[in-house]
Amino acid sequence: MNEQDKNKTNHDESLKKSQGDLGAKPSSWSKMLSKRWVFPAVYTAAAAIILTLVWVYQDAGQKPLGQDTAATSQQVGASTNEAGTANSNPDALEVLASAESLVWPVANPGEVEVVKPYYDENGTEDNHVAAMVQYNDKFIPNVGIDLAREDNNTFDVKAALSGEVTRVDDVAVLGKVIEITHQGNMKTVYQSLGETKVKQGDVVKQGDTLATAGRSEIEKDLGNHVHFEVYKDGKVVNPSELLPGR
Repeated sequence: MNEQDKNKTNHDESLKKSQGDLGAKPSSWSKMLSKRWVFPAVYTAAAAIILTLVWVYQDAGQKPLGQDTAATSQQVGASTNEAGTANSNPDALEVLASAESLVWPVANPGEVEVVKPYYDENGTEDNHVAAMVQYNDKFIPNVGIDLAREDNNTFDVKAALSGEVTRVDDVAVLGKVIEITHQGNMKTVYQSLGETKVKQGDVVKQGDTLATAGRSEIEKDLGNHVHFEVYKDGKVVNPSELLPGR
């Protein structure tokens, strides 16, 4: 046998040995998979990994929510403390903290009638005619309601909501005017007054007497009456939509 044939024989034997090794590996893997405990163990391990990932994900998602809630609570607490500091008067705190609904600005609503209604832009033609105020040669839409007794007698004007008196004035055309600022960014205005009972800076409760009904130049044909306006967020609103039935 020459050297070339010898090398070829050695190469063939090495190749057969390598193929035999490769063939043995699948045989060993097959033997392991044939054991009954292999698949349950694999499934258990996979399930444990999935549950762990789900728990980590949920925990990570919950932490920011808790932080945001705590921050919001701190902001609310800070606002409450600031309000308490600004209104150190216990009586004022009690008034501002109470939740109220608008009431008629008179002692007995049944004793007065609406002699001039609020001008509703979306109202009927009758409303537009009845709610127009004529002063000299001008016609002005009524931005409040006017209340008067049928016998034209004067009567007490009451606070429709609790709050602070922020204006007491005497205007030539409108008569005496009282303005009260309330919580909730609301304001009520009382015009055409007679004798006033409060001064600017006073804190009044709902139902307190503010003045007596009087007369005004702009609505002198109404006699003794009170002109009542309501504002919310700086905009005039129809008092009749907020007042209870009589």
